[in-house]
Amino acid sequence: MFVTLALLTRMALLLKSAGEVSWNLTLLASFAWGVVYDVGAALWWSLPVVLVLMLLPAPTFQYRAVRGAVIGAIGVGFFLMLFSGVSEWTFWDEFGVRFNFIAVDYLVYTTEVIGNIRESYPMPLIIGGVALGAIGLTGMMVRTGLPQIWMEAAATPWRRRYATGLVWIVVAVSFGSLLSERWLPTFANNYNRELAKNGGWALFAAFWANQLEFDQFYETLPEDRAFAMVRENLVRDGSVLMGSEAEDTLRQISAMQPEQRPNVIQITVESLSASFMARYGNTDGITPELDKLVADSLVFDQFYATGTRTVRGMEALTLSLPPTPGRSLVKRPDNENLFSLGSVFQSKGYDTAFIYGGYGYFDNMNYFFGHNGYRIVDRGQVADEDITFANAWGACDEDLFDWSLREADATAKTGKPFFQFVMTTSNHRPFTYPEGRIDLPSKESRRNGGVKYTDYAIAKFLRDASTRPWYKDTIFVIVADHCASSAGKTTLPVSNYHIPLLIFAPGGQIEPGVVDEITSQVDYAPTLLGLLNWSYPSRFFGRDVMHDGCERPARAFVGTYQKMGLWDGERLAVLSPVRHKAMFGTTTGTEVLISEGQDDPLIQEATSYYQTASDLFRLDAYRAYTP
Repeated sequence: MFVTLALLTRMALLLKSAGEVSWNLTLLASFAWGVVYDVGAALWWSLPVVLVLMLLPAPTFQYRAVRGAVIGAIGVGFFLMLFSGVSEWTFWDEFGVRFNFIAVDYLVYTTEVIGNIRESYPMPLIIGGVALGAIGLTGMMVRTGLPQIWMEAAATPWRRRYATGLVWIVVAVSFGSLLSERWLPTFANNYNRELAKNGGWALFAAFWANQLEFDQFYETLPEDRAFAMVRENLVRDGSVLMGSEAEDTLRQISAMQPEQRPNVIQITVESLSASFMARYGNTDGITPELDKLVADSLVFDQFYATGTRTVRGMEALTLSLPPTPGRSLVKRPDNENLFSLGSVFQSKGYDTAFIYGGYGYFDNMNYFFGHNGYRIVDRGQVADEDITFANAWGACDEDLFDWSLREADATAKTGKPFFQFVMTTSNHRPFTYPEGRIDLPSKESRRNGGVKYTDYAIAKFLRDASTRPWYKDTIFVIVADHCASSAGKTTLPVSNYHIPLLIFAPGGQIEPGVVDEITSQVDYAPTLLGLLNWSYPSRFFGRDVMHDGCERPARAFVGTYQKMGLWDGERLAVLSPVRHKAMFGTTTGTEVLISEGQDDPLIQEATSYYQTASDLFRLDAYRAYTP
């Protein structure tokens, strides 16, 4: 029954993505591999039942109560199987993939996730429907007489039970332990590959491999060569290496112009794909305020997220570090006192704050920012009257921006400049927000409503800020943490990493304009500090794309928790487990495999960046600089 329902789930996901999958022989291969993974998952799930049957005395099933309990257990099993299928459907709807490390993280933060599910979906109806389905299947099973036959067969002498059970356990553990995602072919269409997986198996595989050691799972270069390549690339902007440590990126950035000390408010918008803006082709009119702000801002037209999760965006924007495989550094142990944008601002005498509309314990955000140069302002630290509307993820963006204004007012009175990392939440399922703000109804409008409300809230925030005495002395940054959707037919669909970056300086500190170079989130911190003409010691991996003398080629880091990519606008180098490397010819919309396993210079460059970034964190060497 487990394998049958898993097959039906796969067929349902196929129908849901009928326009995305490749209808060719690889689809048959997906279903063939799917049976293998379904059987492997079924064997794992069977082990608790096997152990119970081994340990129960033979006469147990003679009792009526026990037989009733068995029927009840079958019903519970059907309920869990059906509920898993429904959960996979909603997860696929959101992310376009089977359960992965995101689902693992969601199981940890049950308060927000359960609240989000309750507010996003008609749970009583879903639970009721699943329960009725389970009851129906159980009734059909009972009518076949199979449970009765099974219970009679299970009442055997202990020697036979133990022998049968041990054989079953050996087969299940052996097959289940050998089964790996590495067995799956690299299909040209990633949807076909995801269909081949089993959701339950994928969930536990993601849990097991949530943190990957780079040198164990990826192609590497000799350590001295990797660091030499990275250091050579980093100093092409004219910076000077500091000290004699070969395994370090520490260097001195020296500005040629007088230093500016404006306030900076960085608004990091949840799931704001570039494709939502009219500038990048959207015709729904869901970002009218941001579209108007473009004319007065420095706009980065080819700016890309490094990952697909909020914590990945935070990591890149704050640390200017390429994504390391596995979980984000935001969530890892020993992530204190890292070299961060906050630590640089603090070294210049700034008050730095992380301001978040939800509870910052989620995804370890409070701990990360609190131990890397920021003080914390989140939902748990504000009074009830400071929250006018909230959902499972946090207070609405209007409330969040009111907190930001209050913090800015208080700091400005002390005479200190300030830097704020403001993280929004309203553009997130269940997409609920205060009524009457925009012309789209809350929740019913889904993503379009969430985007348009956040756009409205940002415009209101800028209007309110314009009444403050510190307004003209402040630079406002609007950037996304990641795109709304990262799924695609290709290995790393670059177009699904395209996000906006606008820098608005009402006081004229930064001239409006357009930057058309390929950049990613790791370039944000050094570029911002370069625009302020700051001289400072740096360990950042990103480049100041506005620096006239910078000879480093344009690059964008893009990745998932396993696949690490480096894109130069025409080619995409991809590193993945186990020691697999591939080169793709690519634009943002297409991807064609050029070669596998070849030591192309772009692959070597990608390896050097990702390897050294992992090494620096592992060696406790990416630390805030203390003279």
